[in-house]
Amino acid sequence: MTHTVASCHRLLDVVGHVESDPRVQVVYTVAPDVFNHQVNQLLDRLGALVLPWQQAVRERFDLGLAAAHGGLHQVHAPLLLMAHGAGRSKRVRSGPDAGPAPTDRPVYGLDAQRLTHDGRVLPAALALCHDSEVEVLRRQCPEAVGAAVVVGDPCVDRLVASLARRPDYRRALGLGEQQELVVVASTWGPDGSFGRWPDLLPQVMTQLPADRYRVAALLHPAIWAAHGHRQVRAWLRGCLDAGLLLPEPTEDWRAPLVAADHVIGDHGSVTAYAAAVGRRTLVLPTPEPAPAPGTPQHLLALHAPRLDPHQPLLPQLARTGEVDRAAVTGALTARPGDAALLLRRTMYRLLQLTEPDRPPRTGPVPVPRSGHRDTDPSG
Repeated sequence: MTHTVASCHRLLDVVGHVESDPRVQVVYTVAPDVFNHQVNQLLDRLGALVLPWQQAVRERFDLGLAAAHGGLHQVHAPLLLMAHGAGRSKRVRSGPDAGPAPTDRPVYGLDAQRLTHDGRVLPAALALCHDSEVEVLRRQCPEAVGAAVVVGDPCVDRLVASLARRPDYRRALGLGEQQELVVVASTWGPDGSFGRWPDLLPQVMTQLPADRYRVAALLHPAIWAAHGHRQVRAWLRGCLDAGLLLPEPTEDWRAPLVAADHVIGDHGSVTAYAAAVGRRTLVLPTPEPAPAPGTPQHLLALHAPRLDPHQPLLPQLARTGEVDRAAVTGALTARPGDAALLLRRTMYRLLQLTEPDRPPRTGPVPVPRSGHRDTDPSG
């Protein structure tokens, strides 16, 4: 069940561990979500077999995979539910479960409102990145603890597998040997860097010497879905003309991240993944409610060098260093290197099929298409 481009990317990391089995036929459906624009385009480009949602909810399946929550109660299948980002760090902002203070608010995705429907626990297996999430689940939705499976983070494992291809990614992005790549990452919404500091990218492009630095923007797919590609490019027209690299939301964002030398990020997942693979990271001020304690986003908010968007950038960039990589990785995944094995084991258990003898493979992400400049022919 592909709700958004972001959740689709996570599912593609996972489904590959069963789709090569001749006993398994994989079909996709685009689930209801306000940000599901472009999911059909991505699936069509991949050559996936797609069922309309109204047909999918009438059929029965041996396994359902999802990395978001909308419409799950309508699906007739044992469900493996996973996060689509770096763990579960966000707190519920409002609603019947939200407490009066930010610290009283439940962690999104581990709460009964998302995991149950009419008294029934929705997932047959709830994939968690960390043992600490089990304890949060025990407090917030104890009836779902029996479904919990700590599998680690498949995205971390793919990033680690991709590090050896860093020179290939840099060549594909057109970087010179002496150039440094600065990635500016934004999650979606008014608290993301793109929404909160609209002048940040123009400032970065203006202040960094073009002969030494290249700049890439990794915008959450929901930004593109909410505003439209034409509008996003219009807002960034001056930056694109100055050489900004702007990957499409359907492309894999991890290659530019591995290629980067510096990452300027917010409280979104990309910043946490950047720190986990050793990119020098500057973090923008964290909004309220703060990320859940113990999560990688919380560690970065406490310990990563802070960017002041109102001060000159170059001196701040020169002072950055690696965040404690081991600490961030330890907060991201309790099973480093084992996500493929544990997820495949869980899927075959739910499918009630014997697992293949060969070990699952975690491969590097693809080399990006050359260039990521503006492709709008209207100029």
